[in-house]
Amino acid sequence: MTATGWLQLAIYLIVLLLLVKPLGLYMAGVFDGSGAVTRWFGPVERGLYRLCRIDPDASMSWKQYALTMLAFNAFGALAVYALQRLQASLPWNPQQMSAVTADSSFNTAVSFITNTNWQGYGGESTMSYLTQMLGLGVQNFLSAATGIAVLVAMIRGFALKQARQIGSFWVDLTRTTLYILLPLSLVLAVVLAGQGVVQSFKPYQTAALINPIMVDEPVTDVAGNPVKDAQGNAETKSVRVDTQTIPLGPAASQIAIKQLGTNGGGFFNANSAHPFENPTPLSNFLEVLAILLIPAALCYSFGRMVGDTRQGWAVLAAMLLLWVPLLGLTAWAEGRANPAYPAAVAQTQSAQQSGGNMEGKETRFGVANSALWAAATTAASNGSVNAMHDSFTPMGGLIPMWLIQLGEVTFGGVGSGLYGMLVFAIIAVFIAGLMVGRTPEYLGKKLESFEMKMASLVILIPPFFALVGTAIAVSTAAGRAGTANPGAHGFSEILYAFSSAAGNNGSAFAGLSANTPFYNTLLGVVMWVSRYWLIVPVLAIAGSLAAKKHVPASAGTLGTHTPLFVVLLAATVLIVGALAFFPALALGPIVEELQFLGH
Repeated sequence: MTATGWLQLAIYLIVLLLLVKPLGLYMAGVFDGSGAVTRWFGPVERGLYRLCRIDPDASMSWKQYALTMLAFNAFGALAVYALQRLQASLPWNPQQMSAVTADSSFNTAVSFITNTNWQGYGGESTMSYLTQMLGLGVQNFLSAATGIAVLVAMIRGFALKQARQIGSFWVDLTRTTLYILLPLSLVLAVVLAGQGVVQSFKPYQTAALINPIMVDEPVTDVAGNPVKDAQGNAETKSVRVDTQTIPLGPAASQIAIKQLGTNGGGFFNANSAHPFENPTPLSNFLEVLAILLIPAALCYSFGRMVGDTRQGWAVLAAMLLLWVPLLGLTAWAEGRANPAYPAAVAQTQSAQQSGGNMEGKETRFGVANSALWAAATTAASNGSVNAMHDSFTPMGGLIPMWLIQLGEVTFGGVGSGLYGMLVFAIIAVFIAGLMVGRTPEYLGKKLESFEMKMASLVILIPPFFALVGTAIAVSTAAGRAGTANPGAHGFSEILYAFSSAAGNNGSAFAGLSANTPFYNTLLGVVMWVSRYWLIVPVLAIAGSLAAKKHVPASAGTLGTHTPLFVVLLAATVLIVGALAFFPALALGPIVEELQFLGH
């Protein structure tokens, strides 16, 4: 990769870190009600509470908080499912999209309420404008707000002393949406629309091709089934194509929140590689910046809310210690010349460009911005793509997959990434306590058996369901039928899919045909379980910590803001990720890399 490419990565990191403190300070003010914006727009917030008959002063126990969150998200899933099934008879459907199948509707509904945004469908050919806005767009806000609300509840667990309640889910959800997600999305949507991202309610347009082409189309009978010749091969016919359908829609508004909320669902099938979603270098920079902006800034909010900003900086430093080397490794892997090229081809390639793997990448973005996006989206539980991960080199594809498998805590989804990292911090402190023979303490709260049991569930559930789902898929005909490639890469496609579902990420090795009843159902179940079987233990930890008294620091207390703890925390994340997934990775991308180097 060129020096310019490395400079682009450095600029991105600098801009991201410069925005951490101001946004983190603002969000901390929103959550504790001390920010100026909460006073200016207080009447709007109070009006929403009156409209919904919510008492903002009524705090909840962790069980009430969890049940309310689960019921609210279940209702959201039913609403998104119903919109898809009924869209053929609903308004704002200028292309007359038919109803989505039951299995695909279930998968998509679960996907969007869990902040996964896995897509087995093509947005512009499947979803009406109403379904995109009222179903998917709304859930982009609410699923992100749910993650942040759970994080705020967990932070209160550390900050409160001998309390029975951890706050109100409705208040946390409302403030997150009203004061953080909506304003940021509005600003970004306007800028993106100015860059050429479409925002329209017009029907799709048809344009004449300057150079008509001939394509082969399958021949079908009256029932729509393919016609085969005597040898059993599908018959085709040559068709002249002289027009192109140009999809439109209210995309800019949805693209903004899909990035800021670490959702990732694309309005169009090509996602952020589509020129109507991501048309310019500036839109690309702003969108990939938006992916990590809130997760990184929440680290400062955390430190501010627990009364020690050093704690927030330490967690952020651990995230960077993990992510920056993996980002560099992805860029290096994609910047290599392909050893499978004949020597003459490789020499020609190096003479014409700086080398690197450009397969599946947009030339307007190149290797550096494609690698940056891949590392950011898989670290942040976002799942959007501006290049096809299935076309990455084996090492270049391994790193994004492993970033998901690390638990997506570097930086993770909005809210979910940080509460996942705090669970790892609890485990790291517990391990340190065992080594020195002391009862572990974190932020003034003693960590006992209950917290460790809940923390164990949080770190074990995603790898368990990712690996079990992969095992089921590779051992059944329905699972193997979806792979487009044999051998190790086909295994990698399946492993990536279930890692993405269990990590609530949503990106994919696109060579896997996953829009089938088998994959829609199984991946949907994995997404659902891996979201809520983590949130409930996290809230249980919050409730347990809030009920405890504060323990003053002593000479034997482990400093959790020091470089030593930063390294310990990062090492804990790495060890868990390596132990859980290394054997599976050895069967897929590691084997591919060895074959790659053997050419």
